Amino acid sequence: MKQLYQGSCHCGAVRFSYQGKPITKGIRCNCSICSRKGAMMSPQAIPADELKIEAEKGALGLYQFGNKTARHFFCKRCGIYPFHETARAPGHYRVNLGCVDGVDPFSLEADLFDGRHLL
Repeated sequence: MKQLYQGSCHCGAVRFSYQGKPITKGIRCNCSICSRKGAMMSPQAIPADELKIEAEKGALGLYQFGNKTARHFFCKRCGIYPFHETARAPGHYRVNLGCVDGVDPFSLEADLFDGRHLL
């Protein structure tokens, strides 16, 4: 059974929504950027055509590094990371659970993804 999830950055200039399975846990990654962000991500990789992204003009920024496969998005106004396109499954996204309305990432268990040793 899927439910509608909605979320945004801190200032609301970047918003997103998708339908997914109930969120019962998250994923943390130990790669260089995720370790620094400290965010908990959605356990489900969301296909690009299922993630609706709305951003005010000029608000959505993109950061890439290394082989530039992953695409890390952030709000240029408030600096928050709401979602990223994954390196392991291009065309699929994970969202920052701290940005999802009604989800408390501090109350969830997390699996660890070993992104540090991926390549």
